[in-house]
Amino acid sequence: MSSQTLLRPAPPRPVCDTRPWSDVSVLTDLARTHAIAGGALAALVKPPDWTSRWTTAWRFGRESVRIPVRALNEVDMLASIPVRRFTWRTDQWHRPGLEYLVSTNRHHGFESFEEELLLLCADFSGVLLEALAQPFRLTFDTTGGRVNHTPDFLLLLRGAPLLIDVRPAHRIEVEDEIKFAASAEAALAAGWNYAVVTGWREHAVSLVDSFSAGRRALADPLGLQAQLLSAAALGPLPFGDLVELCTLPALGRAHAIHLLWHRRLGLEMAGPLRDASTVRLAPAKVPVRGRL
Repeated sequence: MSSQTLLRPAPPRPVCDTRPWSDVSVLTDLARTHAIAGGALAALVKPPDWTSRWTTAWRFGRESVRIPVRALNEVDMLASIPVRRFTWRTDQWHRPGLEYLVSTNRHHGFESFEEELLLLCADFSGVLLEALAQPFRLTFDTTGGRVNHTPDFLLLLRGAPLLIDVRPAHRIEVEDEIKFAASAEAALAAGWNYAVVTGWREHAVSLVDSFSAGRRALADPLGLQAQLLSAAALGPLPFGDLVELCTLPALGRAHAIHLLWHRRLGLEMAGPLRDASTVRLAPAKVPVRGRL
């Protein structure tokens, strides 16, 4: 199971169409991920009973519970709270905060701008069920002794859970590599996926941020969304031309962005959202066997 994990099954793309479209994009279409070095894996100590020796600490209210890696799937994850508190102070370098997710209809904590972007893109995926920040503290064995690590997020999806660490590539040190390798091994033992997100592909963040303006419920008494979908069904066309086909183009723009967020329309991810951007009707969502 690769650490460069996809967020969800994606529909097959036509052989002749290799362009990235927003309606079928998965996490690795948006994020840049880090490949774990073999040396970091070699630094882990994994005897035959390592899944019992390696443990995770979870918090349930004021109670802390230690669970071996072999029993991760027996944890009542939805009842847990972050194992470490979020802190705010005037002299800190990182920027914590709260991000509202449509998928869960509530706010979720993050500790940096990079983590906030991860939550936004996970929300855009359309398959997010729950996002657990700092879900547990992993204690594992290395050739240098016992080490603790708290992954940044555990995303519960329609499919296997996805454990994630967020770290800009230039800030990954040797000790981080070992912690990421241990998290990947623990995730693999639980049947989860794992990824280290180091950054974002060109235009991905600006597009998802633009789409997010239309992520909340939007009343459509004039039936503009049906007009947009009917026009897009005729074939890909520029965003500006699409909204001009509405009876009220100014309102049609807001509804088109709403449809782009909810993946009923797709946009070619070759640049920022503008009138010349190519938009299409999203194809039927057909899962591809073997893609996670």
